[in-house]
Amino acid sequence: MKTLLLTMFFALLIFLFSQNLAAQEIIRQEPCDTHPFSNQIDSLKKLFSSKGFIVLREASISMQSEYEMPIIVPMTQGGLYEFVFIGEPSSRLYEVRMYDWNEKQVIYQKKMWGDVDGNIISYAYIPQFSEYHMIKPVQINKTKKNLCGYVILLKKVK
Repeated sequence: MKTLLLTMFFALLIFLFSQNLAAQEIIRQEPCDTHPFSNQIDSLKKLFSSKGFIVLREASISMQSEYEMPIIVPMTQGGLYEFVFIGEPSSRLYEVRMYDWNEKQVIYQKKMWGDVDGNIISYAYIPQFSEYHMIKPVQINKTKKNLCGYVILLKKVK
């Protein structure tokens, strides 16, 4: 009788626990329409290509206003990388933070809507170690909740 009760108890626990796991939301990077800033994307890729950079990764990402979108990228020690984030032109604030594997912030950039290149954040970075880095872009928009962003990771080869 005790073994039957224990078996039923554990079965109930497993059922309840598995339901909780299935209900968790998974954050996935989803593409979006980059038409409003496709000219900027093409110009930047041509500019960096002329300086000896190649595109390692690029993607459009759906974002929500005021929420960071984590991006994890591998980087090799001593390589010269350039990261570019392009936000929606109508947003009023753009920020990018980059962390190394030890969760130490190694880059922080902020732009405002009124800046000359306000919706573009670009920075060069040379990693001290070959490891994964996390990049977290965010943009804030007063009128739109669902936003589009574009990220490009380039590496100098020439």
